[in-house]
Amino acid sequence: MTWNVRRLPRADGRTFLVTGGNTGIGYFVVEQLASTGATVVLASRDATRAAAAMAAVRARVPGARVRHLRMDLADLASLESTVDELDRLDAVVCNAGVYLDEPARRETADGNELMFATNHLGHFVLVRWLAPLLEDGGRVVTTGSFVARSARLDLEDLQSTADYEPDRAYARSKLAQMLFAVELDRRLRAAGGTVVSVVNHPGGALDSLTPSRPPVHVRTTGQRLRGLPAGLVLQGKQAGAWPAVRAVLDPSLRGGELCGPRVFGMRGAPRVEPVRGQLADTGLAAGLWTATAELTGVEPRFTARRR
Repeated sequence: MTWNVRRLPRADGRTFLVTGGNTGIGYFVVEQLASTGATVVLASRDATRAAAAMAAVRARVPGARVRHLRMDLADLASLESTVDELDRLDAVVCNAGVYLDEPARRETADGNELMFATNHLGHFVLVRWLAPLLEDGGRVVTTGSFVARSARLDLEDLQSTADYEPDRAYARSKLAQMLFAVELDRRLRAAGGTVVSVVNHPGGALDSLTPSRPPVHVRTTGQRLRGLPAGLVLQGKQAGAWPAVRAVLDPSLRGGELCGPRVFGMRGAPRVEPVRGQLADTGLAAGLWTATAELTGVEPRFTARRR
């Protein structure tokens, strides 16, 4: 089918959960999904920022059905009770991602490296507890990053205790997210259920190319002008949201497919990209799944159910 990012299909009556939906690409995923008539649940730790994001969405989308769910992905033990506030769900967008540029390695209260815990472990545990809500034909949409292409995972040291460096640790966490998504698809297929797991990445998305959404994001004239040259190869965060939105709404996308920007994987309308390289390494993905289940003490499981 021809996909038009500016003419999205209606999704009235459906409910979507977006982690990290109060800022950045996640905000635009929420805004665009809200424009379809769906109910969008914005999951984030900060209620004040969530309120500001919801106000910005309502200013752009009159009558938008948006609400906040307080969620801390770094606190793995809290996620089971967090999802008790949801009574239905058609898709979850595993979008939230934290990047720390500090040279010192930081850990959660559980002793996990903070970026790996938030970006990968938290979403793995979240999907475990969302499984009963998604089993009747739902979607798990996982947002990775093109920086994952340069990452290498050591299954014996997933949390970078031996060679921590912020950029490298972040890239590893995003690669882990994407590998989780493709392995989840394999397991869903084996179980014979109706849940679909789709991967996406936003390409190169810059604040200087992102339109203002006060008070969530305000772009000055100077920033806009300075960002114009980069616009030849990169894009704003509103465009970075397009692959995730298509992954939620496009019924033609199959489980295990990867959706990214059309132009060199960096900008443009979303298209299906080949799954290759490390993402096609089934042994690595299965090993990561096993290691993650051991670290978290849980494992996403879906029963086979047909509509």
